[in-house]
Amino acid sequence: MGLDIRAYLETRRKEAVDLLCDLIRMPSTRGNEGPVIRYLYERFRGRADACDLVPTPESIVEDEDYSFPLEGVTYSDRPNLEVVRKGEGEGLSLVFNTHVDVVPPSPGQERAFDPEVRDGVVYGRGACDAKGQAVALYLALSALHDLDIRLKGDVTLHIVIEEECGGNGSLAMARRGCKADGAVVLEPSDLVLLPSVRGAVWFDVVCTGRAGHSGRAGDVVSALKKAVQAMDILERYHDRLLAASKGHPLFDRYANPMPITFGVMRAGDWPATAPNRAEFKGVFGFLSNVTRGEVQREMRDAVVREGDEWLREHFELSFLYRHDGNEIPVDHPLVKAAEAACWEAGREPKVGAMPASCDAWLYNNQLKIPTLVMGPGSLGYAHTNEEQIGVDDLLKGAEILVRLIASWCNQKKPGECGRPY
Repeated sequence: MGLDIRAYLETRRKEAVDLLCDLIRMPSTRGNEGPVIRYLYERFRGRADACDLVPTPESIVEDEDYSFPLEGVTYSDRPNLEVVRKGEGEGLSLVFNTHVDVVPPSPGQERAFDPEVRDGVVYGRGACDAKGQAVALYLALSALHDLDIRLKGDVTLHIVIEEECGGNGSLAMARRGCKADGAVVLEPSDLVLLPSVRGAVWFDVVCTGRAGHSGRAGDVVSALKKAVQAMDILERYHDRLLAASKGHPLFDRYANPMPITFGVMRAGDWPATAPNRAEFKGVFGFLSNVTRGEVQREMRDAVVREGDEWLREHFELSFLYRHDGNEIPVDHPLVKAAEAACWEAGREPKVGAMPASCDAWLYNNQLKIPTLVMGPGSLGYAHTNEEQIGVDDLLKGAEILVRLIASWCNQKKPGECGRPY
């Protein structure tokens, strides 16, 4: 293939920028992803052997792994997109996943859905997380099609909704079933290969008290103070778990790869009245040495064990979103194939760990498909008012994807009694 792939992608530079800008202009926050999915359907369907809008069943809300239920949310006009490039047979298969939903605009981001292109960089909500990833997949599939790159194994793309609120789009695709010899989930990683991804639970704590006037301090119990006590207890549990999680070679480069974040607090309506209810919400990260079930149980046990008598009897802890971490060895054949693709594309490969959660665990842990995370753009710009992606980085990411596909999917698939690589 030589430099043909690189030269081809360079001819698609303007198309890539225009496509990404079109996607950014569609404000695909949760509940509004339908137009983006249908737009991509029209773009992809001439580039593959199959391109299907996949409805999400309303029954998905009853799944034990469904995240962040919202009253009134339906899936009547928000399908996922599945794109398939068929191989000629007997080769390894590969499935890709990325998402088109975005978080709401950040404070000060007045033109979140009005993209700007400056000095070879595209700015706007979704530029790197993750509409740029969808563009990289489009470029890769276009290169396979237009350069007539023959494959033995199948390539499948899952472009999904509702990743940002916990992965419900990928959950729906996983429940349909998917078989592949490898999976790549595209998230902004600066093209670093991430075989290890931390888990996370989003939690909701409600503390109740006994409301009263500030002049009756002996008769009142401030739910707000009890909530602060509960926050302190959860932070101490986090610190103990962080210490117990040291020793992972890919995560130890971070001072705190599994932070606890308190993002929402609601309590009271008058400065001189102790509130009878306080609620706080946040996210608790953890590494693969523990499971989401263990973390949920230990969070609750910590409050019961360390809280005062009132708090122990007057708090409720629930979970909105529950992701396990996932991991494959750094010398796994999929990682090695991705490293080789980076070298072929003229980029020195780097291997790291992802100090955030994503949909990779559904493919790796539940579908039992070895899964790698990677993608152009920087996670540091995601969810910020300066969200961006460099066009050169986007094209380089697409080139690496093409080379990975061509290498992986042309490896001969062994018989049923052989190893899958």
